[in-house]
Amino acid sequence: MLTEFSNELADVVAAGSPSVVQVNGGRRPASGVSYAEGIVVTTTRALAGEKGLHVRQHDGRTADAELVGWDPASGVAVLRAPIDAPAVVPSAAPVRVGHIGIAIARSWSNAVTASVGVVAVIGGPLRTGRRRAIEQVFRTTAPMHEGFAGGAFLDAAGALIGVATASSIRGFGVVIPAAIAWKAAGNVLEHGRIKRGYIGIGGQPVSLATEQRAAAGRDRGLLVVNVMADEPAARAGLMVGDVIVTLDGTPIDSPEQLMDLLMTTGADRAVQARILRGAELRDVPITTVERPQK
Repeated sequence: MLTEFSNELADVVAAGSPSVVQVNGGRRPASGVSYAEGIVVTTTRALAGEKGLHVRQHDGRTADAELVGWDPASGVAVLRAPIDAPAVVPSAAPVRVGHIGIAIARSWSNAVTASVGVVAVIGGPLRTGRRRAIEQVFRTTAPMHEGFAGGAFLDAAGALIGVATASSIRGFGVVIPAAIAWKAAGNVLEHGRIKRGYIGIGGQPVSLATEQRAAAGRDRGLLVVNVMADEPAARAGLMVGDVIVTLDGTPIDSPEQLMDLLMTTGADRAVQARILRGAELRDVPITTVERPQK
């Protein structure tokens, strides 16, 4: 019985591996799953940027890839590349705690890498950033290294039940459910790449003076140290020396928080910046634009 079970698992890996490709675009190769002809689903963790992306198929053929876009909440990224890897089929059956899961990825040499475990936890929502969350994740006992990011997580019948992330929570690997990953990929393909918001300032964290704290009701903010000419912040009247306290009602006290919020907000959106000019609190409306491509 054990030999038969072992052979069945090996058959699942053999059948599913042609749908799993190697993604080169980060510090180390990661993996991706064939969504449709010429379309690969992976995770943002597999990417270091939008340029220099390549996809390598199971037979060794390599093709340049274009980043179509990504979903900030789930971390699902979509690539377009001239490949013919067979599309994987998501499972129609509900996933239950205790079900066997088989993770398939590509190693640095493009060899098949597999890992087996059970679905240990089904939970959510899981926060993935400020004002962002993924509604559900699976956590599995299957061990997964960095190369598994973007790989397939299959059930015992060989159907896709999730996309691996190579992240972990309390020792369990995190998997994005296939329904969520496929929905995110469909939205990206329908609406194109996500337009990241931009207002055109440089800033640094600052501790507020006593009078400023009393006015803002906060201890820290983002000091504006540079305002780019002819960009949204300049057109709205922001000046060097202003302190951004909140943007769209969200507290801001670091450049990272500002960028994270603007990624969620997107371009062509009217937002309200609450600023301190000296000790005077002001509300300044700003309309975001698309972040320039570097």
